[in-house]
Amino acid sequence: MNNELLEALNVLEEEKNISKDTLLEAIENSLVTACKNHFGKSDNIKVNIDPETCEFHVYQEKTVVEEVEDPCLEISLANAKMIDSRYDLGDTVNIEVRSKEFGRIATQNAKNVILQKIREEERKVLFDEYYSKERDVVTGVVQRYIGKNVSINLGKVDAILTEGEQIKGEVFKPTERIKLYILEVKSTSKGPKILVSRTHPELVKRLFESEVTEVRDGIVEIKSIAREAGSRTKIAVYSNDPDVDPVGACVGMNGARVNAIVNELRGEKIDIINWCENSAILIQNALSPAKVISVIADDEEKTAKVVVPDYQLSLAIGKEGQNARLAARLTGFKIDIKSETQAREAGDFIDYENDYEDEYYEDGEEYYDENGEYIEPDTEEELDNYQETDEDEVNDYDE
Repeated sequence: MNNELLEALNVLEEEKNISKDTLLEAIENSLVTACKNHFGKSDNIKVNIDPETCEFHVYQEKTVVEEVEDPCLEISLANAKMIDSRYDLGDTVNIEVRSKEFGRIATQNAKNVILQKIREEERKVLFDEYYSKERDVVTGVVQRYIGKNVSINLGKVDAILTEGEQIKGEVFKPTERIKLYILEVKSTSKGPKILVSRTHPELVKRLFESEVTEVRDGIVEIKSIAREAGSRTKIAVYSNDPDVDPVGACVGMNGARVNAIVNELRGEKIDIINWCENSAILIQNALSPAKVISVIADDEEKTAKVVVPDYQLSLAIGKEGQNARLAARLTGFKIDIKSETQAREAGDFIDYENDYEDEYYEDGEEYYDENGEYIEPDTEEELDNYQETDEDEVNDYDE
């Protein structure tokens, strides 16, 4: 019996990941419960279990008295001396209890105590396992639709992909394997309740971490993400190693790395841009693939005025304003985009060749070229030289 019990505990420990000590504690509690049901009380019950062999003994501690009033707690002196002649009044005698003598109800209650403890520990182990994966990506298998929600099997437990966390137009088939972002893990009486998402921006970040070694190792950082799930995502990346190109690392050889992520997201477009501490250059990069003539950024107000060539205006704004909207989310700036013609008419665009005035560069305005190099022209001639060198591709930033 002890060998069978030991084997059963080892199997439970391996399969359910429940420690043997916890199971032995459950057995001890079940024996105390059985004694309470059998004798009516368990205050004087003592259980000894050997964790190595699983051999257990149950004892009733009884006090030696001359006249017994409570048989469960007391034993007569004569009976005590029959056990051991050295016992005297007031001593405590351990009387072994045979579990085989327990009735059916007591046995059933003891069994229920053990099963209940196993279920509780199993739920706790599952909760701890998936709670550690919160805010991370897991692979799940589609099971079925429950109304508009989708039941996803994560291996040991099921998760719910609600309608609000599904990409619009995305349809799943049973047994299909998909990547999911764990939003939240809740502990319930029926086990952990796991909420997952396919629309969260962090899903894209985690996919890049799993696909791009440089991101996983921290060489390349994803500084910011803006996403419209199912349509387009923009991410800004920065390299901590000057010898590593952050955009190239994320794109991979022949686009292999980014294409793997695009395929996982069912064709969602991904724009990868270089992060820059200079707000204006960051805004210029964020509006990619549109070309930018000039950017005036106000870091305090978090606003920016952008001028683009006339033929690039629709590209800069994007379909239904998507490109400009994502660029604004990515940078945290409210971006006002105008074509060159619109900017001239509104007086927001400065033609360096014809329209500059002496006070414009004497008032402390700061100039940066397209590479972010700082330029502070002191004379009209220097400003002319700057124009001749950089031609029409000039970005000016008012900080």
